Amino acid sequence: MLISAKGRYALRCMLDISLNGSEENVKLKNIAERQNIPIKYLEQIISSLHKAGFVKSERGPNGGYRLSKPPEEYTVGMIIKLIEGDTAPVSCLADVNDCERSDRCVSMILWKKLNDAVNSVLDGTTLADMIDWSSKGQLIDIEIPDY
Repeated sequence: MLISAKGRYALRCMLDISLNGSEENVKLKNIAERQNIPIKYLEQIISSLHKAGFVKSERGPNGGYRLSKPPEEYTVGMIIKLIEGDTAPVSCLADVNDCERSDRCVSMILWKKLNDAVNSVLDGTTLADMIDWSSKGQLIDIEIPDY
């Protein structure tokens, strides 16, 4: 599984709103500047996040975006899967499996373990976890837990 730029940008956008939107709405222009994301691309991403109910918007001079729920309630997996769709590493694990060999394919065990490990990390990490890492200065030297 390769997470696209759109998926990475969506995560950065949600994290930016988490970090900067506790007191006031966060303007898209400011997110784009801080995260170095083209504004037109960010508009597409925020539209998907808004339609899914992840963020709420407000218009006007004090308008902008804020999270619909606390950061603890958003997993990285929720955000990535919204933008990317299925995160399976191979098509035979995707929602639609039309492989005639899947019931006797020994490689399927490996792909399933890989898929489970990836989903464990994505679904087991919240925006709050990432905020915590950021506040502890663990941007490069983070301790990676065993899964």
